[in-house]
Amino acid sequence: MLKLYNSLSRKKEFFRPRKGKKVNLFVCGPTVYDFAHIGHARTYIVFDMIAKYLKQKGYQVFYLQNITDIDDKIIKRAKEEGVFWKDLSRKYEREYLKDMKALNVNSVNKYARATAHIKEVISQVKRLLKKDFAYQITDGIYYDISKFKDYGKLSGRTVLQAEDAISRIDEAIGKKNKGDFCLWKFSKEDEPKWKSPWGWGRPGWHIEDTAITEKYFGPQYDIHGGGRDLIFPHHEAEICQMESISGKKPMVKFWLHTGFLTVRGEKMSKSLNNFVTIRDFLKKYSPRLLRFFVLSTHYRSPIDYSEETIKQMKNQLERLDDFIEKLSSLKKNSSKTKKITSLMKEVEKEFNEAMEDDFNTPRAIGAVFKLITKVNSLLAKGKLTYFQGKKILKFLKKVDQFFNFIFLGRKKRIKIPLEIKKMVQEREKARKEKNWKLADEIREKIKALGYQIEDTKEGPRIKPIES
Repeated sequence: MLKLYNSLSRKKEFFRPRKGKKVNLFVCGPTVYDFAHIGHARTYIVFDMIAKYLKQKGYQVFYLQNITDIDDKIIKRAKEEGVFWKDLSRKYEREYLKDMKALNVNSVNKYARATAHIKEVISQVKRLLKKDFAYQITDGIYYDISKFKDYGKLSGRTVLQAEDAISRIDEAIGKKNKGDFCLWKFSKEDEPKWKSPWGWGRPGWHIEDTAITEKYFGPQYDIHGGGRDLIFPHHEAEICQMESISGKKPMVKFWLHTGFLTVRGEKMSKSLNNFVTIRDFLKKYSPRLLRFFVLSTHYRSPIDYSEETIKQMKNQLERLDDFIEKLSSLKKNSSKTKKITSLMKEVEKEFNEAMEDDFNTPRAIGAVFKLITKVNSLLAKGKLTYFQGKKILKFLKKVDQFFNFIFLGRKKRIKIPLEIKKMVQEREKARKEKNWKLADEIREKIKALGYQIEDTKEGPRIKPIES
C-alpha cells in the first residue's frame, strides 16, 4: 500500500484519500513575470509523475494549479519593460504552458489565475476580519499570526531562515507582529487594482491559493505540493488562513515538498550566470532527458545540475534505447529461457515496492536497469523469445505512462548499413584474437564512414557521429 512522507507529521503515512478513491491535488504554480527555469521543471515534472501514477492505480485525480498573474514582481518587471502588466503576465503564462507541453506535463486539470478569483479573495478577507483574525492599517489588511495558536505547525518554526522564499515578506509599518502578512494590498496610483469593501486594491500573495482551493475543493483536501522553499512562510500562511476561516483541521491531509535544485552546488542565480531556463535546456537536449534527470533523484532530496551529469544521463538513455531496439528486433523463431518469468516477477516486485514507498523513483529506475543488464546477457546468448521480449516491452510501456522518458519522445534509431555491421563483426573477431592493431584500423575506417563504436559490457554500440 502506498506510503507518503507528510511534511506536516514529518513521517511516512499510508495514503488514504478523504473520500474513497477521489484525490484532490493542488500544487503552487508559477508567478508569470519571466521564463520558467529547471528548478520549476523539477517540481512540475515530479507532480505530473505523481498525478499520472495515482491515476494508473485507479484514483480519480483532480489536479489544480494556480497562476500568480498579479504580484509585485510582475508590476516591477512591466514598469521596467514599459508594457502593460497584463500583457507581460499573459506572455509569460503562454511561455510557461509551452514549456509544460514540451515536457509532457499534461496532467493538470485546471490552471486558475489569481485575477480570475478576486471575488473569492475578497470573501476570504471579509470572513477573516469578521472572525478577528485580520486587521487594517494604512497600506492594507493583514493577518494577525498571534491569533492562530497552530502557526508554525508545518515548518516547526515561526521565524524566517535563509532557505525561505523571502522576496515577498511584508515590511509594512504598523503591523502588530513581525510575521503578519498582507491579505489585501491597497494599490498605489499607477498600479492595477480591483474594487473591494475597503477600497481599491489587489490580493496578497498567500491568499490567492486558499481562495482558489476553497472554490474548487472546499476547506479541506488531500494533497498540497510545492517546492521546499515555500514551506515557510507561504504554506504556513495558507494553513492559518483556511483553518481560521473554516475551523476545520487539517486543511490538507498530505503535504509533499520537492527538494532544492542547485547548479554545481550553488543556488541558481542570474548574477552567478548559472540560471538555466527550461527553454534554454530544450535548445540543447530532449525533454525526455530532463524528465529522466529529475526522476533519477528522489523528489524530496536535493538535486545538483551539471553538464557532466546530463551527459551521463544521456548515455544511460542511449543504453535504454539500445535495449528497446534489441527487444523490438527479436524474431519469432528465437530460442527460449525459463529465467525470464522469475526475473520479471522479481523486477516488478522491486519496482512496485519502490514506487509505493513515497515515490522512490531512483530505486524504481534501478530495478529497470537491473532488468536491462540481466536481459542483455540473455539476448547475447540468444535465449529470449519474441513473446518474452513483448512481455518486457509491455512492462516498460506501463511504467512509461507516468515516467514519460522511456518511449515518449524517443527517436527511432538510424538503420546501420550492412557494410558497417560487417566491419564491426571483423573488429570484434580481431579483438578476441587480441589483434589490437587491426581492431584499431577497422575502428578508424568505420569512423571515416561517419560512425562511431562504443564498447559496452553488452557488446559494441554503433551510432552515427553527431555533426
